[in-house]
Amino acid sequence: MPNPLKYNKNYDKLTDEERALFEINKKSISDFVEQSASLSDVNYATRNAHAKTYAVANGKLIINKDIPTELQEFFDKDIYDLTIRLSNAHLKISKSKKDIPAYGFAVKIKDEHGNLIANYPLVNFPLFPINSVCTFLKLFTSVNQFYIKKWSSFSLITQIAKVIPSTFTSSFIKNIVRFFNKRNDFILSFDFYSVGVYRLGDYMIKIKVSPKSVDKKFGRKKKVKDAIEYYLTMTDFIADVHVQFCYDLENQPINKLNVEWKNSPYIKIGQLKIENGNILDPASCENELLSFNPYENKIFFQPVGKIQKLREEAYKVSLKTRDKINKLLKYNT
Repeated sequence: MPNPLKYNKNYDKLTDEERALFEINKKSISDFVEQSASLSDVNYATRNAHAKTYAVANGKLIINKDIPTELQEFFDKDIYDLTIRLSNAHLKISKSKKDIPAYGFAVKIKDEHGNLIANYPLVNFPLFPINSVCTFLKLFTSVNQFYIKKWSSFSLITQIAKVIPSTFTSSFIKNIVRFFNKRNDFILSFDFYSVGVYRLGDYMIKIKVSPKSVDKKFGRKKKVKDAIEYYLTMTDFIADVHVQFCYDLENQPINKLNVEWKNSPYIKIGQLKIENGNILDPASCENELLSFNPYENKIFFQPVGKIQKLREEAYKVSLKTRDKINKLLKYNT
């Protein structure tokens, strides 16, 4: 394996302007979560993204015996326990049968004692349309404020317009076309991606989970939630887990998330498996209150990059507000 580029904390560094905008954004996150129960018409405060839980299941990560020598120090066990949450990316919980096919596949990796090793929130689109932290924060704040009716739709449209130019890359257009062609496919037939970058020791990686032998037409006449429950009740779900390494910033940029990494082959590190019958109750308080904050990861598995850095405080604000509101609503385990 060639020598990967090493992590540097400067990849995560925010400017004074970005930090100021982030403080405004955190307030909008808190305001949204405080009103989320009424916005989604549920009896608990929701997340401010991926609010709708389709399924929660236990699984295993089975490490390949022939992984490169350089990676063996990070995987000292053959099998790791997982908790997996499947979700929809929308901020609100929709009661409609047909959801926008923007899906989440969040993975919590634990040791044999149940202690957290790493959280990886994955999604079914490999790119992110925004590279500018300032643009992202202004848009995210506008979206939150739009839903809680503090800002007009004009403000939101203005921020969306600023994002459009960054979607005109060959990588983004190619993946939009591919995504459109798969829009009606079964959720578990999609590949899921980290989008952003993570540490693997001193190295930096992206992650992809690729399902094996899942019928893309499965459950098309069912609601997504019902289709997942039926599939995981009757069938084992198996997916290959791959990583890409960053070798140089020109071909594998850290803070340019609207292009695919080039000249970095995927390396299979193992398989993710959910045995049939291992699905949990997604509506239980314990599972609804699960957090997949990647900044709770062990230090050598933490996120990398400026957009990723925003997750650290955003998750904390969201979870703190959810806990506060859910105590008031007497929604607990």
